[in-house]
Amino acid sequence: MTALNGTEDRERLDSEHFSPYRADGKLYGFVCVVTGATQPVGKAIVTELAAHGAACIYACSSTPDEPYAQLADEVNKMHPNTKVIGYPYKISSEEDTLGLIDDVLNSWGRLDVWVTSSGLLGPPSIADTSPADLRMCFEANSMAPFFALKYAPPAMAKTTPKGNYANAAPKDQAYGSIIVVGSVASTYGGCWGPCFTMSSHAALGVVRAGVAVLKGTGVRINCISPGQIDVGVDLKGFDMRGLNSQLPPSSLQSESAQKSHIGLERAGLPQEIGRVAGFLASGFSSYITGANLVVDGGASVMNPLTVPI
Repeated sequence: MTALNGTEDRERLDSEHFSPYRADGKLYGFVCVVTGATQPVGKAIVTELAAHGAACIYACSSTPDEPYAQLADEVNKMHPNTKVIGYPYKISSEEDTLGLIDDVLNSWGRLDVWVTSSGLLGPPSIADTSPADLRMCFEANSMAPFFALKYAPPAMAKTTPKGNYANAAPKDQAYGSIIVVGSVASTYGGCWGPCFTMSSHAALGVVRAGVAVLKGTGVRINCISPGQIDVGVDLKGFDMRGLNSQLPPSSLQSESAQKSHIGLERAGLPQEIGRVAGFLASGFSSYITGANLVVDGGASVMNPLTVPI
């Protein structure tokens, strides 16, 4: 695909179907995929995309017994025109990823936003980390972004007339936004354990490599790196192997430690990550690609030697 000249760029950015200022929502008519959608951060992202008018959101996870129907019901009570589709598939599977993209295009004719929010924490120490643990973390944290970068852009390049569904809008330009939700472990170590750090670095590597890959396609790719996020994990039931969680529980640090180490003196909330994803999904971020948006309340800037956990 050839790059647009400046005049064509401006005309397309001014398209009524692309403008983030449209009254019916900055994502009106968009079709989105969110992996890890039943985890706290993923759920917040699904809710945020729906709040801004997305036509359809594929809420994806790796297991078929996740509460997809409950998530859809909760979102639809607030945003009845957004269709939420629970979609279990193996995020590290090339075949499953291609199957998902085929389903999206066959049903909607377009794909606009792909958010990988399917991170895995992994064990807290090298002694506890097996090669199998490392593979699982790389599959969740960096293989899912790799498949998004490899296979989503051709689908995002497709344009389509207005469909016959709620929140329908034509897609008159090649547009796409890939958003990788990682961790501040994408840039430094010590947040939790070795495989979390290594696989988070790799996820950011996908984003940085993706800028050149996506030249001329109209598709952008960016990373969100959350710091300490209150995901509501009860430490009594927390799996210290880190094989069920996306981020370290904020309750591992005391309130006094948070006030000492975090500029905003508190842990973040999942919906605060969701708002950043909504921004990156929309035309408000149309000149941002290859960025790593660190969402940590200022902790790493205030004292980069202080680690969250």
